[in-house]
Amino acid sequence: MRKVLFIFGQLADTDVDWLAQHGRRERLRTGSVLIRENVPVDTLYILLEGELSVVSGEPQREIARLAPGEIVGEMSFIDARPPSATVRARSDVVVFSIAKSVLAAELTKNVAFAARFYKAVATFLSDRVRKATLTGSGADDSSIDELDDTVLEAVDRAGARFHDLSRRLMDA
Repeated sequence: MRKVLFIFGQLADTDVDWLAQHGRRERLRTGSVLIRENVPVDTLYILLEGELSVVSGEPQREIARLAPGEIVGEMSFIDARPPSATVRARSDVVVFSIAKSVLAAELTKNVAFAARFYKAVATFLSDRVRKATLTGSGADDSSIDELDDTVLEAVDRAGARFHDLSRRLMDA
């Protein structure tokens, strides 16, 4: 849920409305591959229900499990490089998907939305690097899961926006 809080905490209600209108809900069965390592991805996803597994390498090794609220495909959206891991459904899942081309066009057209979106992604990625650095350094890891004060201010709003998007897509 952490990723979606970073993203939705920075976005305006109008941004979330736009996403709901231009994305779609997809249901995938257990074992379905959402993103394949080293294969370009043209979609950004938000997990609404179920669990995803992130695997990498040969033989494939699970490096993460993702729960509802996680966003996948954001790294390839930002740097346009192929994914560094495969993302597979561990259970039947429901995802929100939006084509990268549609999102990129809106971000080019709507500068305010773009500023909020990219700030949210930068904040999330900064947190990810900080968490990885602290985890790998052997330092006291009691603060690893603490959210920055600026993120905490937006958590309630972000959670409400995520649940609103989920509700709208699930009712569709």
